[in-house]
Amino acid sequence: MPKYLLSVYGPAERTPYGAYPTKEAMLESFADTGAFNDQLVADGYFVFADGLAEVSTATVVDGHGEQPVLTDGPYLEAKEHLGGFWIVEVPDLDVALRLAAEGSKACRGKVEVRPFETAESFQALLDS
Repeated sequence: MPKYLLSVYGPAERTPYGAYPTKEAMLESFADTGAFNDQLVADGYFVFADGLAEVSTATVVDGHGEQPVLTDGPYLEAKEHLGGFWIVEVPDLDVALRLAAEGSKACRGKVEVRPFETAESFQALLDS
């Protein structure tokens, strides 16, 4: 079965409760997301999921030169940043999109769906 990355995006500007306006909204979203994760496990789709620390904790590493160059902060200046993700293994894109909609509702964030490129997909490209 193919694997998909379901990436959750949220605002770059944060409140004391992350992307949530209040503590109550944050806790409600965490509960809904936990229930969604439990359903992914029960349905056999769950591979891995987690949230990320705020974007200001990022370090960009450029290893192209003789010595790596390290830069504090996110790679891109943007209004929204990656805040968390799920990796799911599902029968097809339709299921991945349905799960993304459910995950988006649970976590209150936009979710981007992208398939993983595998050795098989590269071989199919080479064979065509």
